[in-house]
Amino acid sequence: MSVQDFDLKPAADLGLTPLQRWRSPKRESGLVQTAGHLLFAFATRAFLRIWNRLEVHSQKNLPKEPPFIMVANHASHLDALVLAAPLPYAIRDRVFPLAAGDIFFQSAVVSALAAGFINAIPLWRKKSTPRALQELRERLVSEPCVFLLFPEGARTRDGNYLRFKPGVGMLVAGSDVPVVPCHLRGTFEACPAGRIFPTPHKIIINIGQPLRFPDVPNDREGWDVIIGQVEKEIRKLGEIEFVAHKSPHPARNPAQRIAI
Repeated sequence: MSVQDFDLKPAADLGLTPLQRWRSPKRESGLVQTAGHLLFAFATRAFLRIWNRLEVHSQKNLPKEPPFIMVANHASHLDALVLAAPLPYAIRDRVFPLAAGDIFFQSAVVSALAAGFINAIPLWRKKSTPRALQELRERLVSEPCVFLLFPEGARTRDGNYLRFKPGVGMLVAGSDVPVVPCHLRGTFEACPAGRIFPTPHKIIINIGQPLRFPDVPNDREGWDVIIGQVEKEIRKLGEIEFVAHKSPHPARNPAQRIAI
């Protein structure tokens, strides 16, 4: 066996400074980063389970393997942590929350925390380019990995939905990559915008069935079709969860209600 028998390639982020690397959508993890991601995932899952009594409904709807995208309503900085909580540790190094670059990647310290622990990739809301989204689309399939995305683009300030934006359509239109709609309940009450440490309010995540869009054209009209269906499913999951939460006899089927 010789070196030629291995397909050796340089890291995609080779040669970048630490700050450039943290902000790069091509960032790759080394041993230290992988350990940090796993420790943070374990700690946040334990915290959410104990402090916020986190419940996961219909976890069986999650695809067995990447690539896929999880999308949800957005009310809190807790949302990405909650959305990632049901995912197995084995793939956590390939789970990337797509985070607002103007919030999480402005300073070196915050960039290091966002990349080193949360494994976030920046999306620059005011200067995002089609090329940047195309690179994310390619990475999603080639790695393959999991993206966590909030189509509203910002946290609600009053608990109501904001306008859903078509970015998720740009990532999956014309492909067979599943989009998993989810609804988060309780994150707004636990940690709304402006609050630093969450209250012990109960949090529930309801996971819907995966959506696929292989026949939807990768253009503006197709993106609008995709986000329309995604928004419809997220709202529907919220209505189902609201009814179950208010019912005096909520379902006890363990396949539908799983506490992690």
